[in-house]
Amino acid sequence: MRFQVPQFTEIEDKIFGPFTFKQFVYLIGGAGGIFVLYSLLPLYLVIFFGIPVALFSLALAFYKINNQPFVKIAENAFRYLLSAKLYLWKKKEPKAVPIRQKAPEKTEAEKLKFYTPKLTKNKLSDLAWSLDIKEKVTRNE
Repeated sequence: MRFQVPQFTEIEDKIFGPFTFKQFVYLIGGAGGIFVLYSLLPLYLVIFFGIPVALFSLALAFYKINNQPFVKIAENAFRYLLSAKLYLWKKKEPKAVPIRQKAPEKTEAEKLKFYTPKLTKNKLSDLAWSLDIKEKVTRNE
């Protein structure tokens, strides 16, 4: 049995003439906002505040930035404005580290003393074995 695979799932249906449902809602919202301004304010203020409302509703309905709808861009911008930010333009100066003083120089008697490790039987046999191995390796080469 064969099933039909739906295609063009990203394309929204045109419900209200040439507009999708979202576009229609944005345009009706903008027109409603301008109507409210018209009923409350004088004409020069309606023009002053109505033009940005109209542009914003048109941008929500039709404008895309990098194939992303303007709604998504506006939402991300709003979230960015409200989120906490960390500004690091001033570098903190490093704390002053005291300079180490030189160790006092050793006396001649201390310079002549040297450390002699105590050899145990295991260390001595390991050393002899490693010398034997190195000798055989260098002879064979």
